[in-house]
Amino acid sequence: MTPRLQFGQAEPDLEYRERPTAFGVAERDGRIACVRVDRGAASYFDLPGGAVDGEETEAEALVREFVEETGLTIEPGERFAAAGQLFRKSDGAPVHNVGGFWTASVVAEDPSAKVEADHELVWLEPARAVAELRHDAHAWAVAKWLRVRDKRGHMER
Repeated sequence: MTPRLQFGQAEPDLEYRERPTAFGVAERDGRIACVRVDRGAASYFDLPGGAVDGEETEAEALVREFVEETGLTIEPGERFAAAGQLFRKSDGAPVHNVGGFWTASVVAEDPSAKVEADHELVWLEPARAVAELRHDAHAWAVAKWLRVRDKRGHMER
């Protein structure tokens, strides 16, 4: 399933494995939750989230991935965007992430629940996240989230 909005360039002669995904934007004190993935000099920032496993829904995958990567328990909110991202994983495997971007509310925090040792929870200003996130799809989703949030805030005043 190719989404309407696609990021990344396919490299010729590579077959990209399609991977259903869900990523989230959780805000606290004007900052959003991101993960810094430790790859030494090639470290990067991502939004929390990842692959939808088996029969999981996107929302179920989002909840699981947040705990595994950050230790945060979240409540999924609105699926506000969808996009695809072509890229190569750290091991060089070509992947096509396809899925939704969700708002998320933090309901609990337990750092001992985090299982991915190379992932570190960091709270970034949204503008910095847009500049620093590894994937263009993630940066676009944060920018879209900001626009929706700001419009709603303006309409509620």
